[in-house]
Amino acid sequence: MDQLALIVGLLLATVVAVGLGDRLRLPYPVLMLILAIALTFIPGFPEFEISPELILPIFLPPLLFATAQKSSWAVFRVRWRTLLLMAVALVVVSTAVVAGAAWLMIPGIGIPAAIALGAMVAPPDPVAVESVAGRVHMPRRLITVLQSEGLFNDAAAIVIFQAAVAATMSGKEVGPEVIPQFVIGAALAVVIGIAMGWLTKFITKLVTSMVARSAVTLVVPFAAYILAEELHASGVVAVVVTALELQRHTRPQDAAERITRTAFWDVVELLATGLAFGLVGLEIRHVIRDEGTAIFGMIGMAVVICILVFVVRFLWLGLLALTARKRRNLLQPTSPKEVLILTWCGMRGLATLALALALPMTLPDGSDFPARHEILVIACAVLLATLVLPGLTLPWLMRVLDATEDGSHEQDAAKVLAKRAQSAAVAALKDHDLMKELPAEKVTLVKEKMRRLHAELLDGTLRNESVAEKRKRGRELSIAVQTIALDAARQEVVAARNEPGTDPEVADRVLRQLDLRTMSMPD
Repeated sequence: MDQLALIVGLLLATVVAVGLGDRLRLPYPVLMLILAIALTFIPGFPEFEISPELILPIFLPPLLFATAQKSSWAVFRVRWRTLLLMAVALVVVSTAVVAGAAWLMIPGIGIPAAIALGAMVAPPDPVAVESVAGRVHMPRRLITVLQSEGLFNDAAAIVIFQAAVAATMSGKEVGPEVIPQFVIGAALAVVIGIAMGWLTKFITKLVTSMVARSAVTLVVPFAAYILAEELHASGVVAVVVTALELQRHTRPQDAAERITRTAFWDVVELLATGLAFGLVGLEIRHVIRDEGTAIFGMIGMAVVICILVFVVRFLWLGLLALTARKRRNLLQPTSPKEVLILTWCGMRGLATLALALALPMTLPDGSDFPARHEILVIACAVLLATLVLPGLTLPWLMRVLDATEDGSHEQDAAKVLAKRAQSAAVAALKDHDLMKELPAEKVTLVKEKMRRLHAELLDGTLRNESVAEKRKRGRELSIAVQTIALDAARQEVVAARNEPGTDPEVADRVLRQLDLRTMSMPD
């Protein structure tokens, strides 16, 4: 019962942290992490233990799925170079540098165990980045770079970590076989993700309940992750691909389902994020307690590794900024200011903690895993340094650098989509037979509604307009005409969302206004 009460308490604390974060302009996951660590110092506080093997399977699927739903295949087709350089190459470089430093500083750690430590602290957490960056009016382009990096870097880090642990357990070295292992696992995960997307689409056609169709999307990420892991593929990639496939197959006419599913996933993402970071805080406290006074002798090594993590990311992003200016690539940092911001947003989270706790206690011969205590302390130090410090100071940094965005770029993008939606609606009505059946006053009314549609999409407001009922047939025809126009507008926005030049989140906002406008129409 204590375990259940603790989980419920963390969920309630998440709601409080969200409200407090809004007032203080601070990210609620960071507040949850600090709160959880502080609570464990209270005498008599209940213990909570979760198997390390369950941390990633429980929290990564829904949180990755929620983030990936905001993207599209077109985004990755355009940003594949950034994806490789940030999500794969930077993870490899960070792992190598940290492993080298650990091997030099920690007696008896061995190269494979040092590589395992490097893989733990290499990948930034997309959940932490999303919750922090979105609150400080960061330029949309930089948020997109961080999202693209965060969706796939866990896959590279997990493969390296698993190979390093296996080498440590067998007494061998980590070899080049890691590369084909990663490629094959990622390719198989893509196939699994596409198959799960198709299967989900098939199931939702059979299920009539709108609530049940939304619930299916909660089950699918776990199914994709578990299936991929069982087949020795990347569960992370499988979940992301599943989400992208579901978004690709979205139907314009599913307005009510999109409204329901969006609200459902907003709640799931908020509570899962808060609970996850609350449990991270509890686990960090366990590490501190278990190590006792010995932890003070590890502080120096932990500080060096933390500094290296920041420095490597800064130098790598600086190199990308130089090449971006030469190639005029706007999907990478292009200035020292952007390099500093993206460096500060390299926040570690769930993956780092889960991989640290997943370290075996002993080797097959019964001896202790090399430098396991040092690895745990350093991993937790990097997590705290990269999450708490940037999370609390990023708003200040954005103000000092004058790097906040006023939203004009997104407004311009929304105007373009709104104009396309309006044009599609007008074109659909232009030669439709229903227009010829309408009385003259109804034609005037419909034209007025089309003129207002553009403004509604831009300002996000809804105007529930009543149609004067002079004749029942005229009212029915008028509603039918509006339905045709809104269907055409939604079709245009859904198609635009899958185009390379469209920001998926902007398209989702415009589509949401169209969906709400459709829902407000009388039956």
